[in-house]
Amino acid sequence: MLAVFVNCGAVILGSIIGLLFSKKFTDELSDMIQTACGIITLVIGLQMAFKYNSIVYMALSLIIGAIIGYALDIDGAILRFGGWLQKITTPKKKNPIEGDALASDIVLDEQKKHNFAYAFLNASVLFCVGAMSIVGSFKAGVEHDYTIIFTKSILDGFMAISFAAAMGIGTMFSIIFILVYQGGLTLLSGVLQPYVSELLINELSAVGGAIIIMIGVNLLGLKKIKTANYLPALVIEILFVVLVPLVKGMFV
Repeated sequence: MLAVFVNCGAVILGSIIGLLFSKKFTDELSDMIQTACGIITLVIGLQMAFKYNSIVYMALSLIIGAIIGYALDIDGAILRFGGWLQKITTPKKKNPIEGDALASDIVLDEQKKHNFAYAFLNASVLFCVGAMSIVGSFKAGVEHDYTIIFTKSILDGFMAISFAAAMGIGTMFSIIFILVYQGGLTLLSGVLQPYVSELLINELSAVGGAIIIMIGVNLLGLKKIKTANYLPALVIEILFVVLVPLVKGMFV
């Protein structure tokens, strides 16, 4: 679990640095940083997305995953969880102002709540969806080789600086998902590793890359995409990779 804690520490440190710098940023500069985050995220997503072995698996996984995610409203659930985190970690104001000032204050609080949840959602998906999370966790758990996760920690730390500067403290709370996801993979690595092939990792990276591209599109303001609703695509992709060869084998 050492590697997981280092990864979380890098995200926390990066978020703190980003928040400290953001206080000195003008609105225009903050906008430019968010645009830069969007471009970087697009590049990362594109690099991952082209690792696919079967474009058909990838396309069907995203479509079926989107339908499942929409039905379960996963995006809304994560945003609500982010909003709840913001609520319990933000001190309440003791002396509310009356009149127009109060109305303005309420609007501002709602905007902060949205930004917190938005940062939490995007950072959680970005930091946890990818081959480095899977392979790095397995190597850390089975071989005690922390190289991949330490490298990922450096990358995540720099992305956390940009995300926190552009979107706020919600970025820091993405460590919850890192702890649960990467921690779970590390603890279960001995059991899961024999079943995880290079083909599966490539296919998962491709679908994860497509989801990360959606985050980039959101950050650039090109289209509002509920990225978390596509997360079931990862599970569907696993089913395709595992079950399709078995079904084919039955008819050979």
